Amino acid sequence: MKILIIGGGGREHAMARAISASKKCTHLFAAPGNPGIAEFATCLNLPIDDHLSIISECQKLAIELVVIGPEVPLVAGLADRLRAHEILVFGPSAAAARLEGSKYFARDFCQRYNIPQPAYARFTDSKQAKAYASKIGPECVIKADGLAAGKGVVVCSTEKQAHHAIDMMLDGAFGDASQTIIVEACISGPEISAFALIDGEDVIWLASARDHKRAYDGDEGPNTGGMGAVSPSPDETSELQNDIIENILKPTAKGMVSDGAPYTGILYAGLMLTNEGPQVIEFNCRFGDPEAQVILPRLESDLLTIIIAHCNHQQHLAEVLFSPDIAITVIMASKGYPGNYQSGSIIKGIDSFTEESGKFIYHSGTGENADGNIIAKGGRVLSVTAIANSYAQARVRAYETVSSIEWSDGFYRTDIADF
Repeated sequence: MKILIIGGGGREHAMARAISASKKCTHLFAAPGNPGIAEFATCLNLPIDDHLSIISECQKLAIELVVIGPEVPLVAGLADRLRAHEILVFGPSAAAARLEGSKYFARDFCQRYNIPQPAYARFTDSKQAKAYASKIGPECVIKADGLAAGKGVVVCSTEKQAHHAIDMMLDGAFGDASQTIIVEACISGPEISAFALIDGEDVIWLASARDHKRAYDGDEGPNTGGMGAVSPSPDETSELQNDIIENILKPTAKGMVSDGAPYTGILYAGLMLTNEGPQVIEFNCRFGDPEAQVILPRLESDLLTIIIAHCNHQQHLAEVLFSPDIAITVIMASKGYPGNYQSGSIIKGIDSFTEESGKFIYHSGTGENADGNIIAKGGRVLSVTAIANSYAQARVRAYETVSSIEWSDGFYRTDIADF
């Protein structure tokens, strides 16, 4: 089978590695891909927002399955366009992807279907938003309604911070994404990322993870797209898993069917484990990044076989087995991220690890210069992953790998999975 992966980050690198290992994969393509993905796939110079060019290339290359990695093309309806041209696709429709594309849609959806979540309200007027923040505060969370690459969330501990975040977003900090904002009550507890494979009302638990969103050690600094992750979450138990399935994942799947927008693909529920039980922080309509980089190395089953079964509405027949081992990933980012940063610096020491070492370096934002050197091209640049039979051992392996990489313009957190 010929397969195309849409995307060019660490998540797609992890997917490419897993899919290429399948005997059912005869040729793997990626658009646009990156130098790491190029080890497993033929990279195509196609922008992910050019749906017509992607469809045309699929037809020309006789591609039989498209796997969409990032949220932006899903929210923009790429899956719908591909299905309209009778191309098999892994990913939800634009209508279903609103669970991620609009924070207000997700909050309103949870309210209608009694899915546990914090108190919230939607605003376009800063004065009204500030009044609500003062009413529920001083601790509250300000969110851009639309997609903001994981950075459109500000957790506030004072009224002054909340008012600043409201002004910043409504003044256009995230463009169209923050023309509307959500002000939420601040809930507390450990965070857990729950991943499920959903086809209509059929829900299959995949794995859990814990993400580290803040830029700096000790959970300090601004929110990012993720500075590291561990899977499984140290909080996962069979009881908690069942609670999440029955009270969050299944009601979400059934609610989307009732809304006339049945969900298909990976659903990622970001949850807070409060004293009252798990509550929804956010939904994502795809594998997380960097969570995919710790979940997929633990997958012992054939990922492509699972995807094909799902796309044929037979996911219940697929074998889904994960290793009990622990996987940890540490993000190496460009200095200045998530703010302004410089691209083009050379990175050395990333090609010395084998598959058998239990260490993987996924390319999240890399390119090549004219001399063939790997260079930084994004904010989050490398996902350094290690797998072992304990959190402590996996952590040691991951940071050993990080310390062997030569990149003076990069930084990383030193406390990923330090618990």
